[in-house]
Amino acid sequence: MIALTAQEIRAYLNRIGIVDIEAPTPSFLFKLHKAHVRALSWQTVDIYGGKPASIDYKQSIALIIGGRSGYCFHLNGAFSALLHSLGYNVSLHRAGVQPIGTEPRINSFHLGVLVRLMDRAWIVDVGLGDMPYEPLPLVYGTYEQAPYTYRVESSSVSPGGWRLAHDPHASFIGADFDPNVVLDIGIFKENHHFYSTSKNSPWHNVFLLRNRSEKEGHELRGCIWRKRDKDGIQLTELNQKSQWLDVMAELLGETLKHYNAMERDELWKRVREDHETWKKQKK
Repeated sequence: MIALTAQEIRAYLNRIGIVDIEAPTPSFLFKLHKAHVRALSWQTVDIYGGKPASIDYKQSIALIIGGRSGYCFHLNGAFSALLHSLGYNVSLHRAGVQPIGTEPRINSFHLGVLVRLMDRAWIVDVGLGDMPYEPLPLVYGTYEQAPYTYRVESSSVSPGGWRLAHDPHASFIGADFDPNVVLDIGIFKENHHFYSTSKNSPWHNVFLLRNRSEKEGHELRGCIWRKRDKDGIQLTELNQKSQWLDVMAELLGETLKHYNAMERDELWKRVREDHETWKKQKK
């Protein structure tokens, strides 16, 4: 795992709204995790837009410092490097997300992160959008982080591994993690290549952003904004480009700064066309 320069650390912290560097304590870990989840959405924007970014540490860090975001390999990869550079004991793990209608699996299509601190292991995951707002202890049990409920339990597909079960009303069922430590993020590159370039990728033609704050979860899928809070789920259809851009920027932290005006127009046009096709298919 690489170490960030002092300048990169400052730029990264500034990106997520952290001013002061503190000692590597649990309280600072929580502060960093919450700030990261608030500031950076999990997203498929660059895959959809035909501009997939590398998951090499340096490229992922530059992506974030440059005002962009990504999905699990970028977000968890860069964050793990930041934590390592701040003095935390970090390890990477193979993992697999279980979508609705599938079985649990560990297929290296997700990057897991553990932080060992003061004789306790903490599950750190800033790369799943609507997953925990704060780190979770690797202690089996149920954890409330409104508006979601999570469970940490034993993995049924990896001896000695653990499972993070998602809220029953969330976007997927859960994720399983292999206990063996991964020394090189390169083992995920083949899967990243599939996810980001293959026509068979689940994200090939999906414009999707997710994040959460302390009280709310947000998802923008095409033209549908989905908000979840203590009162339930609210769906809003965004019919105007200005609405779409505002929700993206104000709630999901994405300003499309990597796209020029013409490219933003093309993105909106394509998203809108896909949305109309989806509506016709629903009838």
